[in-house]
Amino acid sequence: MQPIAHYQQVISEYFATHLQDQEPENLYKPIKYILSLGGKRMRPVLTLMSAEIFGADYKEALPAAIAVEMFHNFSLVHDDIMDAAPLRRGNSTVHEKWDVNTAILSGDAMLILAYRYFECYEPAVFQSLAKLFSKTALEVCEGQQWDVDFEGRNDVTIQEYLKMIEYKTAVLVGAAMKMGGIVAQASPENCNLIYDFGCSLGLAFQLQDDYLDAFGDPETFGKQVGGDIIENKKTYLYLKALEYANPYDRESLLQWFSVQPEESAEKVTAVKQIFQNSGADDATKEAIAHYTDKAFETLQKMDIGEPKKQLLKVFGQKLMERKV
Repeated sequence: MQPIAHYQQVISEYFATHLQDQEPENLYKPIKYILSLGGKRMRPVLTLMSAEIFGADYKEALPAAIAVEMFHNFSLVHDDIMDAAPLRRGNSTVHEKWDVNTAILSGDAMLILAYRYFECYEPAVFQSLAKLFSKTALEVCEGQQWDVDFEGRNDVTIQEYLKMIEYKTAVLVGAAMKMGGIVAQASPENCNLIYDFGCSLGLAFQLQDDYLDAFGDPETFGKQVGGDIIENKKTYLYLKALEYANPYDRESLLQWFSVQPEESAEKVTAVKQIFQNSGADDATKEAIAHYTDKAFETLQKMDIGEPKKQLLKVFGQKLMERKV
């Protein structure tokens, strides 16, 4: 097993050396731009790590890992357009740096490029990877649509929200890990367990992201703090605040979320205070811990050595301690 930093470096070096200047420039330059911004590279790292967990050389899983990261960034480009987000990883989003039409088309190209990386594998592995990838890609789109739908609803339930983030975020984390297992030709049981491990970790990751969106440090978070509040996102924080808040705070929260999305420091400050007054912030932390523990419980069922289980557990723990 390699250190996490090594896997991250391998991914970053691949994008730095293999993305050639191509024409038309306005199609490919935004792709190079978003991929050059880095980020945690969590999903492709998990693909490489998973391959080694099951006894393969991580380099065998590199094409699958690149496909996962390419798809993830495609989804971010389109997600940022839909959210009218100004920042991604502390830099201008693609649609801000270029324009919306360019961002849409470059995102589309990234989705197609992602599929092409599976062509490196022999037919049986290619088929398994492509089948999982297609299923996951569609689920991510379904999750994104639910996310959009929830903005106009006042009756979103906790279970609906958890289903939305499972599809929008967690399934790609699970798929990234299962792809490593597929490349390593692990048993179907182990492939399914590593998928479940990744999904639970992905749920915890998204809940942590929701929490950091409200309470993260603007200097380290890399995105606009309070963006979900500004956009009237029905996050776990918001739903728990509705459930726990006193009548006055609950009415105030509903009022803040009834206005058209617009940048407002006053709104962000007021809503964050309601999150804290109601205990929604602590409830979110508890949910993060719950899904992290669930991932670790799944880990114990896998047919791998204890040292490898411990490596995955340490990775999960560090992921939940992040500030970005």
